[in-house]
Amino acid sequence: MAANRSATADRRARIEEMRRAEQARERRNRILTLGIAGVVVLGLVGFGGWVLKKEADEKAEKEALAKAPVKSEQSWDAKKLGRNHVTKQVTYPMKPAVGGDHHQVWMNCSGDVYKAAVPEMNAVHSLEHGAVWVTYNDKASADDVKALEAKVGKTPYTLMSPVKDQAGAIMLSAWGKQVTVDGADDPRVDQFFTKYVQGPQTPEPGAACTGGMGAEGQGGAGMGQ
Repeated sequence: MAANRSATADRRARIEEMRRAEQARERRNRILTLGIAGVVVLGLVGFGGWVLKKEADEKAEKEALAKAPVKSEQSWDAKKLGRNHVTKQVTYPMKPAVGGDHHQVWMNCSGDVYKAAVPEMNAVHSLEHGAVWVTYNDKASADDVKALEAKVGKTPYTLMSPVKDQAGAIMLSAWGKQVTVDGADDPRVDQFFTKYVQGPQTPEPGAACTGGMGAEGQGGAGMGQ
């Protein structure tokens, strides 16, 4: 009987030892799970804070760009630029034109890239609606043209076309504003877009950039505004 009691005591001791070991494993697992969860939460919080900071920094940078003057930019008094709808050909004092009397139909300017020259009087109407017009001549590199086409293509209230007889290789125009840039990576490109796409110079903010004249030369139903 003594042997049986001893065997029973040994089994109980082993069972108790196994129970303690299992409890210890469970505690370690809980601690590990909580630790991992804490790291994940901290990571998410940190990432969220980084995203918010990045957005705030980008907003601040855009605001700073919009306030800063564009180096070597030319400006014309917007009040002195005519805004009448005319059918007779207009001779503009600058090339490309940045404002003045114009055709009643605008060029479509919702990120439209034109491979051939567009009628200047229609493009001026687009500027009146708050568009930025990117133009280039034969001196512009193919890489710069391609990069600018990509930028314009994803930016509403912009258009792009070749202007063979302009002075600079690459020029950006808005109503009453114009600058010649050195290339597609010139920081003034982003600055000009930030300041003048639907910018404060716009005579008719919010007016349409679709429903006008497209590459096929046909005017849409929205003409005359």
